[in-house]
Amino acid sequence: MIVVTGATGNVGAELVGALVAAGEPVRAVVRDPRMANLPEGAQPVAGDLTDPGSLAEAFAGARAAFVLPGYPGVVAAAQDSGVRQIVLLSGSSAGTGNDHNAITRYMAASEAEVTGSGSSWTILRPSAFMSNALRWVPQLREGDTVRAQFPTVATASIDPADLAAVAAAVLRTDAHHGEILWPTGPQALRPADQIEILGRVLGRDLRCVPMSNDETRTELLATTPPEYVEAFFDFYVAGAIDESIVRSTVQDLTGAAPRTFDRWARDHMSAFG
Repeated sequence: MIVVTGATGNVGAELVGALVAAGEPVRAVVRDPRMANLPEGAQPVAGDLTDPGSLAEAFAGARAAFVLPGYPGVVAAAQDSGVRQIVLLSGSSAGTGNDHNAITRYMAASEAEVTGSGSSWTILRPSAFMSNALRWVPQLREGDTVRAQFPTVATASIDPADLAAVAAAVLRTDAHHGEILWPTGPQALRPADQIEILGRVLGRDLRCVPMSNDETRTELLATTPPEYVEAFFDFYVAGAIDESIVRSTVQDLTGAAPRTFDRWARDHMSAFG
């Protein structure tokens, strides 16, 4: 049995589907099993990641688990239930050692918990997700102009389905014990590049308007805690991380080339209206 936490999220939902398709028994941790839209064959189980004590049923009898970062005690709960293999979703900043960055701090703490657990472990540090482009949906509903934050930053964004495929490959064996893997997409694109591709896919003449750092900060602070806004500025203005690097991890682990942003956009056209 393989347990997937965050089973209805961007990566978790894709992972549940990939494992079911591969014939693996899957237990999907969700807040409310009655509301979960899971593929046939997946077993929903209630659990709250902020309350590790609620996860005993989810982990009981399981061999392996996919765990999200930022939830202290979940790895220990899995280990206490006999889970022998943990695959942790982390982030590219976790290795920088900057504990003043709020995002880096919780990612690094999650990694320390799993590496010190005594279980077999593998850590995934992916690049940014292609699905982050969905943040432009409200603007696209209003017109063809998209205001882009951090406009000069190129990222080798990854399709969450490809990240899930990597996680599934790791979870199905124990061949990657003690490894830190860096899955990326096939090319580094700036926001303007992604918006141009979206325009072609949607058949619309989209225009990217670069936002200044001051404009970006003001917009982010309207919805995001200040410590996380500062973390983003550390990443993308101060250059604490470089997510433009293209790596062969997806091809190496799955045997298939990572999907392009064009492919992701075509697969998710309906989300853009």
